[in-house]
Amino acid sequence: MLDRIGTKWTSMAVKVLAEASPEEVRFAELQRRMAGVSQKMLSVTLQAMARDGLVSRRVEPTVPPRVHYRLTELGLSLEAPLAMVRAWAEEHMAEIDHANRLSEKHPTGEGG
Repeated sequence: MLDRIGTKWTSMAVKVLAEASPEEVRFAELQRRMAGVSQKMLSVTLQAMARDGLVSRRVEPTVPPRVHYRLTELGLSLEAPLAMVRAWAEEHMAEIDHANRLSEKHPTGEGG
């Protein structure tokens, strides 16, 4: 479960959809707000989130179809824990980057 909810794109989608809640967000708008996500990755992420019951999906029968997403109650309940993880990551990013640089210099774990 952590592999599914802990991804960068799931976390970002939850954040964007929570900010819009209770309104729906169209696929194209989600992609615009999630800098760097490809259409395919966003589609895969949203499908997984829908399968897990985190988002609901509504399709307007237009040409082309307009697809809207919103967080379910379950998805909304995930925003606070993910926000804490994002805050922790931002707070400790410099330390983690430093540890990675040391690891690159000493790949066997020696030194540093």
